[in-house]
Amino acid sequence: MTYVAPSHRAHSRFIVLGIESSCDETGASVLRDKGDLLSNVISSQVDIHALTGGVVPEVASRHHLEQVNAVVAEALSQAGVGFGDIDAVAVANRPGLLGALLVGVSAAKAIAFGLDIPLIGVHHIEAHIYANFLTNPNAPLPAICLVASGGHTEIFLIRDHGQYEVLGRTRDDAAGEAFDKCARVIGLGYPGGIEIDRRAKHGDSTAISLPRAYLTRDSLDFSFSGLKTAVLNLAKSELGNHPIEDWCASIQEAIVDVLVKKTIMAAHTHEIRSVMAAGGVAANSSLQARLREACEANGMSLVIPAPLFCTDNAAMVACAGAYRFANNLIDDLSLDTFPSEPLALASR
Repeated sequence: MTYVAPSHRAHSRFIVLGIESSCDETGASVLRDKGDLLSNVISSQVDIHALTGGVVPEVASRHHLEQVNAVVAEALSQAGVGFGDIDAVAVANRPGLLGALLVGVSAAKAIAFGLDIPLIGVHHIEAHIYANFLTNPNAPLPAICLVASGGHTEIFLIRDHGQYEVLGRTRDDAAGEAFDKCARVIGLGYPGGIEIDRRAKHGDSTAISLPRAYLTRDSLDFSFSGLKTAVLNLAKSELGNHPIEDWCASIQEAIVDVLVKKTIMAAHTHEIRSVMAAGGVAANSSLQARLREACEANGMSLVIPAPLFCTDNAAMVACAGAYRFANNLIDDLSLDTFPSEPLALASR
């Protein structure tokens, strides 16, 4: 339960410990105030889940359980602080893999209880959005933010800190999921999005004709299931007829084209001049380049987090938590975990 703490004055100087365990990255980070990043430690499970071609929830939870204490200790060590220096602990508690979330939230509760400090639950998508404020603390608001990852593809109107409106979302596969599934079809490993981005640099994006689902004329929603099906069907007869680099470039262009056009359309529709991107897909080099070109052509500013902050990490959790803490928006030890929850319901 989130509440405004009556016994705390507004916080201006503080240190927040952030913990992330929503999927397959165990992360801990220490942030001073709202933007002075002291440490950001990530224990990745990519090699583990590459063996099965995707994240196995039970395996992910077990790895979090094994790593979380060591990751928190390392984050504190790198930051040069001790538990006694921490003013609050922020943790991603929704959405995500339930067993994985439970590990991070349990660790955060133990720290908050043991130190008698505030506990702050953070929505995972809100954390991705706040990675932009790690990159540029003065990023202008209101803004349009594209959040694209393995599990989410949404366009938000951010009116102010903590005030979000969903303008569009995927109706089926997320963009990152489409990257990974198409990569698997053409014989690439997991995670496929990174490999497609690397190989696409040497390919012809016009070599293979692939569909773009724009839906209705004014829709800001996404759909990538048709692209996945088209790649599957074409690959059965034509995979060997084109270099793998051409497949990668064509797939990437089909996904990026829709993401960019709908993001810019959202900005025009709502007369917003500030654009942001977040989530693992935001690290894609083609998406970044196309967004920059489109924003420059339309007189819009653009903020994209550094690649490390696009993928799951605890620094973004600490940053989102810091803004909540500064406004006395904290939780108690009854903080629960949720495998799914729209960000609009979590907004303050």
